[in-house]
Amino acid sequence: MSTEEALAALRSAVGAALTTDQRRLAALTTDKSGHDSRSLPLALVTARGVEDVQATLRIANDHGIPVVPRGAGTGLAGGAIASAGDIVLSTLAMDRILEISAADELAVIEPGIINSKLNEVLATHGLWFAPDPASKAISTVGGNIATNAGGLLCAKYGVTREAVLGLKVVLADGTLLSLGHRSVKGVTGLDLTALMIGSEGTLGVIVEATVKLRVLPSGPVATIGAFFPSITAAAGASAAITAAGLRPAALELLDAAALRAIDAHLSLDLSARGDSWLLVQTDGAASAAEARAAIEIIRSHGGDAEITTDREEGERLFAIRRAFHPALEARGTVLIEDIAVPRSALPQIFAAIVDIGDRYGIEIPTVAHAGDGNLHPNFVYPAQESGGVPDQIWAAADELFVTALRLGGTLTGEHGVGILKRRWLADELGEAQLEIQRQIKRVFDPRGILNPGKVFAPES
Repeated sequence: MSTEEALAALRSAVGAALTTDQRRLAALTTDKSGHDSRSLPLALVTARGVEDVQATLRIANDHGIPVVPRGAGTGLAGGAIASAGDIVLSTLAMDRILEISAADELAVIEPGIINSKLNEVLATHGLWFAPDPASKAISTVGGNIATNAGGLLCAKYGVTREAVLGLKVVLADGTLLSLGHRSVKGVTGLDLTALMIGSEGTLGVIVEATVKLRVLPSGPVATIGAFFPSITAAAGASAAITAAGLRPAALELLDAAALRAIDAHLSLDLSARGDSWLLVQTDGAASAAEARAAIEIIRSHGGDAEITTDREEGERLFAIRRAFHPALEARGTVLIEDIAVPRSALPQIFAAIVDIGDRYGIEIPTVAHAGDGNLHPNFVYPAQESGGVPDQIWAAADELFVTALRLGGTLTGEHGVGILKRRWLADELGEAQLEIQRQIKRVFDPRGILNPGKVFAPES
């Protein structure tokens, strides 16, 4: 059948949920990564419910038309970017909270709800959904699940995978699967729920999630800001804090280039006080004792530490950390990278970032979720007419990825592979494992219509 016949069938099935308006399609060729396919997709379906998702996938599968699942489009690896011939399937309008159970500490939600909006509602019940990516004010929980997002608090409270009990997923042929459990425990069969989390829309489309909640933290909170004479000293202090068995709620590390960018953006003078800054927050019953122990370690590594137990002042310090990405976006186009290494290797990877920047003659402002060894080196460059990333930037990034792998780390801690990192996938996984993953993809999506070209490098 022709594309026109497929669109006619789709229009008959989903009605006004389908649009081919070019202005709306143009926004779907890019995401927060800055990568742009520069080619309009075929159509957009803004699903209003599970039935729209099933109909879209069934018709697309029958006609062999690629489908790109998309939430808020805040991804940083190009995983939701569409191009010519694609149908974009948006779940952004599926944003209801279907159930909140305080007794079982869980919620059942649709994928389009914004992370921070979910927590606003949960707070009225004294509950909290722990995953807190930096994009929580604009990213959907469905997108957080699709990329297994982390955030500032994940070292203590876990990444998204640890907060998902069950999923409803629509497969490429329109089949609806119910995966997982409402119970805390459940080991019946293979864990397909975990397989779906972080699969970036390549195996199925999430239409519902049962998520694990926590009781809102109460009691004292201590926030420490510490300046260091060098980034390696600060990284050594952060590694020593976790090695000592301390588990701060947040442990964030900014290098000298990051401080200079934030200074310019917020009219501050942070960089005059040190070459790097470590932000530590402790909470819970052991907050005061953990804060005292952390300050001892910080000072033994040459850090100049200040502590506050005032929540407003603590939030002011976190606002400085959150200004990192806006500060860089004000300077040009940003390639936000996402590597992770063992926490003990933080001094080595920071030293490597400085060395790579010096050799390539570029500045690489870096922030790290130091509590779990996840770093975000950022490459800032003038916007390219082609919309792509300059070769010099990719060459520097390549060295960075290779170094992270050599140190026992990974290409991506929370952003995913998408388009931007698929060329390095075999370097980390090896060809044998990569082929097994391709075979798994074929089981779920035999015709290869779901997010083609994302994650899995082209087969030879």
